[in-house]
Amino acid sequence: MMRMILFIMILSASLQGCFPVVAAGAGAGVLMAQDRRTSGAYVEDEAIEAKAFDRIGKQFKDTVHVNVTSYNRAVLISGEVPSEDVKAQVERTVANIQNVVKIYNELAVTGLSSLTSRSNDSLITSNVKLRFVGDKRFSANSIKVVTERNTVYLMGIVNHKEAQAAAEVASGSSGVSNVVTLFEYVD
Repeated sequence: MMRMILFIMILSASLQGCFPVVAAGAGAGVLMAQDRRTSGAYVEDEAIEAKAFDRIGKQFKDTVHVNVTSYNRAVLISGEVPSEDVKAQVERTVANIQNVVKIYNELAVTGLSSLTSRSNDSLITSNVKLRFVGDKRFSANSIKVVTERNTVYLMGIVNHKEAQAAAEVASGSSGVSNVVTLFEYVD
């Protein structure tokens, strides 16, 4: 069973932007049952991510590397863009998507990351998620983990104790240089 969980976590991390597609169908029902978002917010988050990837891909083609992660309608934009102007354009593109209520623009103005760098980020994400499963102070399914350039971003609906525990676990993970918490608090 643990091997299956590890396989799924590695697969989902390697497909960070594609995970919503993989989780469709019966798997999505299981994830929604364990998620603190309403089913409506969960579905809207999936739609926000899909629309953002489509619009950014059409507008900027291969000139950017952008990941879009939506959690309870708050959107994290991460990756690399060639200029401040493009960074602002990407943010406007996402802001114009229906149901987006907040944007965290963490795009770096720099050259596009290498496949090696992205693979390392996926490995860090997998490691953090695996460590989350082993920690009983919070539900690993309540927190989304995104890694860009060795910085781990945590999103979810948590109380302050859960947030502190998750940040502690993430910051103690191998390869992590920084942890940014983008939580919505329930207490």
